Amino acid sequence: MPRFIYTLAIIGLILIPNLGLAQESEEILSENLDNNNLEFQTENIADDENIDSTQNSQYTEPDGFYRAQVQAVETKESELLGRKLITQNLTLKILDKDQKDKIIVVENGGGTDLQESQLYKKGDILVVVETKVADKEQYYIQDRYRLPGLLGMVVFFLVLTLIFTGKQGIGSMLGLIASVGVLVGYLVPSLLGGQNPVLVTFIASFSIITLTIFISHGFRLRTFIAFVSMNLTLTLAYGISFIFVHLAHMFGVGSEDTFYLASVVNVDLDLRGILLASVIVGMLGVLDDVAVAQAATIDEIKRANPSTKFKQLYKAGMSVGRDHIASLVNTLALAYVGSSLPLFLLLYINSANVPIWVTLNSEFIGQEVVRTLSGSIAIILAVPITSFIAAKVFDNYIHKPRAKTEPIHHHGHSH
Repeated sequence: MPRFIYTLAIIGLILIPNLGLAQESEEILSENLDNNNLEFQTENIADDENIDSTQNSQYTEPDGFYRAQVQAVETKESELLGRKLITQNLTLKILDKDQKDKIIVVENGGGTDLQESQLYKKGDILVVVETKVADKEQYYIQDRYRLPGLLGMVVFFLVLTLIFTGKQGIGSMLGLIASVGVLVGYLVPSLLGGQNPVLVTFIASFSIITLTIFISHGFRLRTFIAFVSMNLTLTLAYGISFIFVHLAHMFGVGSEDTFYLASVVNVDLDLRGILLASVIVGMLGVLDDVAVAQAATIDEIKRANPSTKFKQLYKAGMSVGRDHIASLVNTLALAYVGSSLPLFLLLYINSANVPIWVTLNSEFIGQEVVRTLSGSIAIILAVPITSFIAAKVFDNYIHKPRAKTEPIHHHGHSH
């Protein structure tokens, strides 16, 4: 009971200031939103709407999506300007119940330069779209049907996790499900509903931290320490990210996806706030990793040598933390670059005509720099914060003898 009351008190002390900070930050965000930026967004959205209206005049809304299996393939080859062009006439059998076993013929390619991934063979299962034009049914191929393969990957991942992590792996999986539930069930609908993105993201982040850390790592003292330090670090890192976004004149319009989002949603979206929200959510996994590792390290050092005091505990924690910082900062930067590698390649190709400083000055590059630096700062801050709190808590702490069935290590990193 005392530990439960202690937990509620910590949650209250952390959540209330965070909500206040989020509300205050959103007011500043709204006041500082540049009028020129608003005009810029309005013009671009208007242009997008004009394009959409032109496209809509030629676009027919799909009436149904179906899985269909290739029964036969007839391939025709031609040549244009030295390039081999391929057209496939595919005989397909629909697999879904309302049109099950219906045979249709769909042309694939139409004399275009098909890539290898766009060539189909007998037995392939595809996703086809049905449209009705003048009461006549027409079908076209949208994509390959790949859900069974993806499901197999997920099952393999789950089995592998459970084999090597045991019961704690179950907690990790439940934590992952909880995180996805908060993002899909609360954060995304709230953002699309036009709610305060910073406030909504803080509530979602706090919920994810609370759910995942205790489900994954259990209700133990080291978990409470990591929980407190994660929230403190997240608040500080958010404040720094907020400053970075303003210093770099980021408005959340660094990609075509943003313009498309703004044009299809019938709500005035705070694009800069959504950019900040994405930065905050991107920090959560990093914070969990660092905070739990630091708290567990100091806990184990104290357990191994009960006479170790605050100064030695903090010093040992920082020694491990420096290695953690070095490895995770590099990992984080490579992850962001890897996720945007095709666009980086395109920018490199265009560098012959565009000066490098212009490319680096683009909002797209600026957004990736802000994300990387914000995540790296979260790592750097989490190490001393968690080490300090853990060293203070375990300074005079007396561990109970560990049960024979209790595992010694609860974190996947080794240094």
